Amino acid sequence: MRLRILAVGTRMPSWVAEGFSEYHKRMPPEIRVELVELASGPRGKGQPIERAIEREGEAMLRAIQPGEGVVALDVGGRAWSTVQLAGQLRRWQESGNNYNLLIGGPDGLASACQARAQQSWSLSPLTLPHPLVRIVLMEQLYRAWSINAGHPYHK
Repeated sequence: MRLRILAVGTRMPSWVAEGFSEYHKRMPPEIRVELVELASGPRGKGQPIERAIEREGEAMLRAIQPGEGVVALDVGGRAWSTVQLAGQLRRWQESGNNYNLLIGGPDGLASACQARAQQSWSLSPLTLPHPLVRIVLMEQLYRAWSINAGHPYHK
């Protein structure tokens, strides 16, 4: 199974890349995780934020292959405990499908992406900076896998 993390934003600070990499390298080969960084939409004087979000969403939707599952990470989504995430990860693996996990930019995720998603998942009721979401997501995926594999990391 392949999980693709489609994340708005390039040129992340080194602490983001290092934190993500720390958990990414721990993932087993049967769960391939790819990070696809997408350019932020243009922001600035005279540039409507809505148009930037829309452009980011269009790029995300183009990156999703037909037949793949889509999960939108959104503060308004359903909260999963780590044990629930482990169950969800197991179901994703058993489905035989690949999945895309969508992380919006600084102003959120495009409504078209939310509409395309089969699931909406909230990592926290807090509004997290989108670079930090990458690290928290990767760590929780590793923790969920460790639960399913019977490893002690999750304790």
